[in-house]
Amino acid sequence: MNVLMHSDDVSKQVNGLASAFDAAALPESDRAALPRKKPSIAVNVVLFICTVGTTILAGALQQGVNPLQDPSQLLKGLPFSAALLFILVAHEMGHFLTSKYYHIDASLPYFIPAPTFIGTFGAFIKMRSPVRNKRVLLDVGANGPLAGLMVTIPILAVGLKLSEVKVLTAPLTEGMTLGTSIILHVMTTVILGNLPDTHQVILHPLGFAGWIGLLVTSMNLIPVGQLDGGHIAYAVFGRRTRYLSQAVLFCMLVLGIWASRMWLMWALILFVLLGVRHPAPLDYDVPLDRRRRILGLCMLAVFVITFVPVPFGDL
Repeated sequence: MNVLMHSDDVSKQVNGLASAFDAAALPESDRAALPRKKPSIAVNVVLFICTVGTTILAGALQQGVNPLQDPSQLLKGLPFSAALLFILVAHEMGHFLTSKYYHIDASLPYFIPAPTFIGTFGAFIKMRSPVRNKRVLLDVGANGPLAGLMVTIPILAVGLKLSEVKVLTAPLTEGMTLGTSIILHVMTTVILGNLPDTHQVILHPLGFAGWIGLLVTSMNLIPVGQLDGGHIAYAVFGRRTRYLSQAVLFCMLVLGIWASRMWLMWALILFVLLGVRHPAPLDYDVPLDRRRRILGLCMLAVFVITFVPVPFGDL
């Protein structure tokens, strides 16, 4: 069974997705939390409005709309835009609300509009004060992906139900295939049945938004640096996490050579921008309780079931 995203220009913009990650919350561990002037949210609002526009445009282009010839058809991109932004908002608000619960000085989400085939490079929040201990670190790191996944799964389920299944009488010659994760395979089988290789799923825009949601979740949960997965890994393994991060980056390089060049670029971005070290929380010696250790293992399972070794492939 193959899944297809139908667009002629998508493959030219694949590399743009590598930046669609949650650059969330670099703790300023070397700086004490000081009273600050309440920041303006004007930038957040403007960036969000721009991202609404770029994701609507991206959704319309996916549907074959030429915005220069028929601007009125741009609204065809609204379902994709609304679904994708709902997923990203849920993810970032999971981080933001958890930060506020623990009295961490955190910004509202910054959305990044971009001329990519999904219209955005994702979103991030900025934490202006350090994290108290590993328990807080794990909660902040895990609640974003969990919130995003809770929104992604129903959107993907509806999108699969609305998707078109075609029987192939000849090989397709345009568009690109989308890789399959464990959870996508299970959901596709449950909703559409066990499709043979001669059948092709043409994803509905909601289904494609859900697929992006799964990919972004897995990319954020990579246990490197200060990604969400890096926060979780540091909370569980402490200072030993740098060895895990080094091993993961090496595996990404191998995967980039063997499976998809996207992982080569992603590994380079992570190494240059985030590195393999994670700053320690203020009270490093506070241990995780049993519930949070279980949560950390559950997030590892989420990473495994959402991971796509070969996200994109040309037909």
